[in-house]
Amino acid sequence: MEIADLITPGTVVARLRANNKKQLLHELARRGAAATGVHERRVFDALLERERLGSTGVGNGIAIPHARLAEVTGLHGLFARLYPAVDFDAVDEQPVDLVFLLLAPESAGADHLKALARVSRLLRDRQICDKLRGAEQPEALYALLTETRTSHAA
Repeated sequence: MEIADLITPGTVVARLRANNKKQLLHELARRGAAATGVHERRVFDALLERERLGSTGVGNGIAIPHARLAEVTGLHGLFARLYPAVDFDAVDEQPVDLVFLLLAPESAGADHLKALARVSRLLRDRQICDKLRGAEQPEALYALLTETRTSHAA
């Protein structure tokens, strides 16, 4: 599975503004709803439910909020570079500025886990994250996220 299977140029946001985690989840839900056709409130509730299990803020300024929804067909991703960074209750207690939203069908099972692993592997690469933080245009972000690297193969 490649990142290009999850996102499109239209689901990459170069400067997303949010004042806090809840506002960020609302904005992600709005954009996720537009990409999937699922009602925004349903997406938000699913994301909030997942966050109650434990923060998806994985550290180093990165969060990978994700949810499974019966109404979703296929895997859908959205990447956003936040400005400014927001408190996301991350494991390292650092604010988050890079977010990769992943929405999957309830039946996705292994595909959902593979997608999460692929995104996680990509965003663990400090060089990639530094480049993402320095990119100003959505097109540049999309190119960085989708360039094929053998070290990131899923």
